[in-house]
Amino acid sequence: MFPEIARDDIFRLETPRLWLRWPRAADQGSICRLAGDPEVALRTARIPHPYESYHAESFILSARAENASGAGLTLALTQKRQADEAIGVIGVHGANARGTGMIGFWLGRPYWGRGLMSEAAGAFIDMVFGMTGLERIVSSALPSNAASLRVHEKLGFTRAGQGKFPAPARGGEVDVELFDLRRGAIPTSFGAKRPKLQAT
Repeated sequence: MFPEIARDDIFRLETPRLWLRWPRAADQGSICRLAGDPEVALRTARIPHPYESYHAESFILSARAENASGAGLTLALTQKRQADEAIGVIGVHGANARGTGMIGFWLGRPYWGRGLMSEAAGAFIDMVFGMTGLERIVSSALPSNAASLRVHEKLGFTRAGQGKFPAPARGGEVDVELFDLRRGAIPTSFGAKRPKLQAT
């Protein structure tokens, strides 16, 4: 799905306030601390609680392997003035023959309320449509997560109903709001056109 340029761990994406880069082993401590916050875990379906150091280590290894394969792309969010400290994560996974990927993201509680996730996700989605042939990005959010619902609306996602999402750490499934964003549905650097990328 992703081209060679994104499969190297020097790849990064810049926004006005952030760098988005590959997760690193050195991020284990900050990811464990921020994802381990029960307020963060309660707003997602996939983050286990309690969140231990081995969860962070496994996540980083898995994300780096997927990035290197090109099957998906997961990036850590960092503030420009503190580029060595991860404050959240965003990724897209599961491309299939119909050209659909699923996006997921979370942000540490000390960084809420500043518009950082909307800034990061907007640039990330633009990059995904620019680098890949995906025609559609889907997402989900817990109905109780008002901040995530607002981010989806800001980014131009349309509601696609309700569904169930596997949440093994919560003992089964949870109810979620489903969202859909199609290529060309919102203004991006790439519009409705599929990107034409060449190997160097």
